Amino acid sequence: MSEHTALIVDDEPAIRELLEITLGRMGISTQAAEDLDSARSLLKEDQFDICLTDMRLPDGNGIDLVSYIQRDYPDTPVAVITAHGNMESAIAALKAGAFDFVSKPVDLQILRELVKTALRLGDRTGRSERSGAQLLGESGAMVELRQKIDKVARSQAPVYIHGESGTGKELVARLIHTQSARSEFPFVPVNCGAIPGELMESEFFGHKKGSFSGAVADKHGLFQAAEGGTLFLDEVAELPLHMQVKLLRAIQEKAIRPVGAPIEVPVNVRILSASHKDLTRQVQDDRFRQDLYYRINVIELDVPSLRERVTDIEILATDILRKLTGELPGTSPQLSEATLKRLSVYAFPGNVRELENVLERALAMCEGEWIEPDDLGLRDEEAAQEPAGVSEPVAETLDEQLELQEREALTQALEQTRWNKTAAAELLGMSYRQLRYRLKKLGID
Repeated sequence: MSEHTALIVDDEPAIRELLEITLGRMGISTQAAEDLDSARSLLKEDQFDICLTDMRLPDGNGIDLVSYIQRDYPDTPVAVITAHGNMESAIAALKAGAFDFVSKPVDLQILRELVKTALRLGDRTGRSERSGAQLLGESGAMVELRQKIDKVARSQAPVYIHGESGTGKELVARLIHTQSARSEFPFVPVNCGAIPGELMESEFFGHKKGSFSGAVADKHGLFQAAEGGTLFLDEVAELPLHMQVKLLRAIQEKAIRPVGAPIEVPVNVRILSASHKDLTRQVQDDRFRQDLYYRINVIELDVPSLRERVTDIEILATDILRKLTGELPGTSPQLSEATLKRLSVYAFPGNVRELENVLERALAMCEGEWIEPDDLGLRDEEAAQEPAGVSEPVAETLDEQLELQEREALTQALEQTRWNKTAAAELLGMSYRQLRYRLKKLGID
């Protein structure tokens, strides 16, 4: 088995020796440099599987070395050693392309986990194919998004995924995970808007037996469930402010304190988050902490709406129909030219998720080999071409106005909870039975 090699860059002999001993016990050979110039010379002479560099060096800083390696040796992950509590430097290093960071005084267990994760980067080939995850589309926007996913998958930096409801933000997060060095460990998605406020801390961090009424046994939280892997915080804008404070500390310290526990527990997870809301506006309105925003938004990915990639509709529709009819005998119905034209001019406020619903309904309605425009159940083309966000026609009576408001509130709650009706009922402060009655009354699927 070939031996891994690490480059250690630090001007303090004691730190270099500590890192050399730690990595040596892991079976990793090391070479050391005390400044940027020496590090560049060693990089030209040898190939390294990982580089550990201090932030402050006699002839520059760690970010200079990160940028240099990113440009000339992009397959070598770089981890930066920062001063304790200096998150600004850590974030700057991650933005420059650092794989990860570790704070002084160096926690050797955290360092070992970081190195193990970095060394797994060499075996990323074909992970997305093996997982079955796919991000379909040949439009320029989707090609660019796939390229960005491949790049950020090599890092441990937190990624914020922004896009409208139904665009596939969770799929993007899964692809980042499956193409990363963490792919063999859990991917744990959580909808932040679907967890009751009083249970949130216990759900995220776990609790000890007897810490509160009903805590009859120790319980691991979401962070511990994602150990070694990725924790995906969907609709992160829905977190209450008190949880934002606790989440920020967990991310910065790489440790959590279960409810009722006397000490913090180290955790090794990568944080991905997403929201359909504008977090910048949320920060301006004091609904989201600015320090947490900067911590989770080290790298930002925008997922385009379906309106921005109309040329992908046929590819998506073909794949959706194949999945929907995969277990049915005979030839599955196809989309007629007129149907494709109708789909291409529809605004799709619900994006890919709405396209899936439309095609599922069309399959149930069509009677021959072709799905025709009438099978789609869409509004007429003039209404369909209205820009996203245009409201329905103004109601003429008070009853109609109230019905429109109720429909909007119900739909918003369902989208916020990813159509989890139990969670939507809790969000609206009503029983599940009441919600079902109102959805049936309004004809909402």
